[in-house]
Amino acid sequence: MGDSNLEIKDREGLYRLIISQLFYDGYQAIAVNLSNGVKAHPACPPSDKLLHVVRMGLHVMEDQSGLQNIKGDTVAPGTGIDLEFETDAPTISPDVSLYETCYVTAHKGPCRTGAFHQSGKLVATGSDDASIKILDVDRMLAKSALSPEVLAQETTQQIMENHPVIRTLYDHTDEVTSLAFHPTYSVLISGSRDYSVKFFEYSKSSVKKACKSIQEAAEVRTLSVHASGDFLLVGTQHPTLRLYDINTFQCFVASDPSQQHTGVITAVNWSPNANLYVSASKDGDLKVWDGVSNKCINTFRKAHEGHEVCSAVFSRNSKYILTSGKDSVLLLRLVKLWELSTARCLIAYTGAGTTGKQEHRSQAVFNHTEDYVLFPDEKTTSLCCWDSRNADRQRLLSLGHNNVVRSISHSPTGPSFISCSDDFRARFWYRKAALD
Repeated sequence: MGDSNLEIKDREGLYRLIISQLFYDGYQAIAVNLSNGVKAHPACPPSDKLLHVVRMGLHVMEDQSGLQNIKGDTVAPGTGIDLEFETDAPTISPDVSLYETCYVTAHKGPCRTGAFHQSGKLVATGSDDASIKILDVDRMLAKSALSPEVLAQETTQQIMENHPVIRTLYDHTDEVTSLAFHPTYSVLISGSRDYSVKFFEYSKSSVKKACKSIQEAAEVRTLSVHASGDFLLVGTQHPTLRLYDINTFQCFVASDPSQQHTGVITAVNWSPNANLYVSASKDGDLKVWDGVSNKCINTFRKAHEGHEVCSAVFSRNSKYILTSGKDSVLLLRLVKLWELSTARCLIAYTGAGTTGKQEHRSQAVFNHTEDYVLFPDEKTTSLCCWDSRNADRQRLLSLGHNNVVRSISHSPTGPSFISCSDDFRARFWYRKAALD
């Protein structure tokens, strides 16, 4: 009898949490109907408690189940590429040329940037039309799995409930150039040519505008969030790199002005261990900075033969930096892997297929296991791919865009990536599990 009463009490508490969460998220009508149905008394106030309880429970379940129970092709982050101990490591990720388009979303202007959430469950795109979209990865995959006949029979309500675009944000007045998800809070950070950095709390369905913003002195080109979520790197049209305390918005710069770049900053990224960060510039240099002292500890002069360095990202173990640039048209050496311990270029990924001078910036990225290096070819709108360890060229993947691909971002947890193009579209790609 006692156990039965306890279960009833637990369920009443559960219903109250659900009602409070619905009120908090803006679903008043549904919350009122449920409250009347279960006769909740006293009235339930808006609260975000249920979301936090579910998150804690999911973390506990993941810890108990272990990494072996991760479904499908998803892999947990590991050490990635490490050429000190492995040169012929087996490739555990699928061939990138076998990825398929699962969903396409369109902006009203050229799509310029994309970013994945650290969990791989959300992806954001930003456009020249100043808008930002946040998409749910599971919904995109579910949509692609439905037959055209089933899709045609969906009601308007079902279409709205299952739509992959879960948020559309409007608060910039010019092109959105960079996006990053906060590692611990439901906040998306964006940079724009309108001289601002904005913070969007996307957990609330009604949100369209930013909850906080930073006004910069120049157009924002790139940004990166510290692993703790407490600091933000911002690169602008001005050569001085900014470091912000996210909690106070206090700005820091290197104490020695001579350590700064002399041209527009094109890329900034924290290392996964958060001890270092890297910056790239139109001046052709690549700089590595100490994350604590905020001092430049190494500069790779003319990293891409003096041409503009377009992107720079750390490997998962923070031992290497992958860069791309507008260099060596004849040798087609647009992508390089740098080893920090020896301060040298370890591998040059050649033969990307690009002919003539590259006109637009584009990023070189690792896939989720760091088995492959990916780089979009400007002229053919195909995706070039190399074995990250030996630089062997893999098969090309036609990206299906009708204009230049300006940004590519690979999921950190699974076989998927987003490609953003000047044809106004962003394509979500995924390697579906092979059927035996």
